Amino acid sequence: MSETTNTAATESKSAAAIERAKAAGRKALIAYLPAGYPDKQTSIDAAIAVARNGADIIEIGIPYSDPVMDGAVIQAATTEALANGFHVEDVFDVVAAITAETDAAVMVMTYWNPVMRMGIDEFSRRLAEAGGAGLITPDLTPDEAAEWLAASDKYGLDRVFLVAPSSTPERVAMTVEATRGFVYAVSIMGVTGARTSVSSAAEAVVAAVHAAGAPRACVGLGVSKAEHVREIAAYADGVIVGTALVAALRDGGVDAVGALAKELSSGFDAPAPQAAAE
Repeated sequence: MSETTNTAATESKSAAAIERAKAAGRKALIAYLPAGYPDKQTSIDAAIAVARNGADIIEIGIPYSDPVMDGAVIQAATTEALANGFHVEDVFDVVAAITAETDAAVMVMTYWNPVMRMGIDEFSRRLAEAGGAGLITPDLTPDEAAEWLAASDKYGLDRVFLVAPSSTPERVAMTVEATRGFVYAVSIMGVTGARTSVSSAAEAVVAAVHAAGAPRACVGLGVSKAEHVREIAAYADGVIVGTALVAALRDGGVDAVGALAKELSSGFDAPAPQAAAE
């Protein structure tokens, strides 16, 4: 597996962040925010705020004109960022500014087309130079990722692929083999968005990922409350929150997004409710 064959050559920043959280007796909080929303500096300030309020890993999303996985809140935010003049090259400035001010591992979440347009090697080099931990690639599968696998090894970057409730055992095994850092376990079939409850499929997806040999599996899609964090922390290695944070930034600015990160991280402080009855 990549976790064993490449660890000696490539230290995973996101894995280290998750392991630090584990050593502190909790699971990792992973926070998604779009680069350039509502503007470049505010997106930097918001990411720093969530890192200082409990986030272990920051996912910085590259705004994209045709986001197949993003729900309405994130689509609106990324559309606004593009309208305000965001360019793909700006993401490296955002990553560098966050890494200069926090200890969080900073990942970039992006659809694959912007990386291909810049050039996989150039993108990877610039991300590494900015201090980035690696890429989360929702529309790139391991069997189509040969150039990215090579570039991530060359520049010491993590590569996070996704698995879903529909993933076959063969696909899960392939994903675990190719991933470095953590496997992104999609809890639902659909797009991102805050929900009142977390899909019951999430636990099964995480179990399949762990059974395939992944040391770390983190759950995303639909997480919006501290109680969701608490529920997922019972079985996953990390909890990924996006839409709720973007909505907080939209409605209340940097202070609000920091406050929500603090509230979400409090979900690690207590056991899951009704655990004894389950």
